[in-house]
Amino acid sequence: MPAKLSVNLNAIAMLRNRRDLPWPSVTGIGRLALAAGAHGLTVHPRPDERHTRHSDLPEIRALIDDEFPQAEFNIEGYPSEDFLALVEKHQPEQVTLVPDDPAQATSDHGWNFVADAALLAPIVRRLKKGGFRVSLFSDADPAGMTAARDTGADRIELYTGPYGSYHSDSAKAAKELERLGKTADAALAAGLQVNAGHDLTVGNLPALAKRIPALAEVSIGHGLTADALEYGMAGTVGRFLRACGW
Repeated sequence: MPAKLSVNLNAIAMLRNRRDLPWPSVTGIGRLALAAGAHGLTVHPRPDERHTRHSDLPEIRALIDDEFPQAEFNIEGYPSEDFLALVEKHQPEQVTLVPDDPAQATSDHGWNFVADAALLAPIVRRLKKGGFRVSLFSDADPAGMTAARDTGADRIELYTGPYGSYHSDSAKAAKELERLGKTADAALAAGLQVNAGHDLTVGNLPALAKRIPALAEVSIGHGLTADALEYGMAGTVGRFLRACGW
């Protein structure tokens, strides 16, 4: 089965937050994406709420529950106590833990699974006890997959930022793709499922999907939102679904 597509709404929220106005509607754009065939919605509610606001979460949860019950809600963020409380309140199907500093503009690296084991393992246990699927943001590093599995997580999410950054250098992109592929191979061998996200486009998704045929999900925000300015949200979701292999 091709990778499922989760539409990250952060870029939509950032555009809305430029003005003290209710548009573009984060929930409304999420509705368009799901109606066009997206399999889920992703948000990253940072402490300063510069992208998705905490007040967006109950609206997105209700949208999925009331209109698209087959879809999934994925909340990602650094596992502070405040973040964990948000997750437990709004009950996403998946929680993606990222090692973000609050000052970062966006997620730009994965966990060090060996060094961060003592932090991650009890948090993963807490989330799993609550019934959540847990995914951990990961660099392209096959050697870390055993330690990732030992945290108790269900999945890793491959950080594909370096791969996306080589959009004009095919040789470097191919090298980075193979690093991602070997990491996915190691994760799958360790019993983890594999997600991916960051700077993915309709141009680089097919090669990623071909190299990692067991890819479970891609979470895409910036590139998808940029394309939506040209093709509309419904048309863009269709383009990304086809790029995934649907």
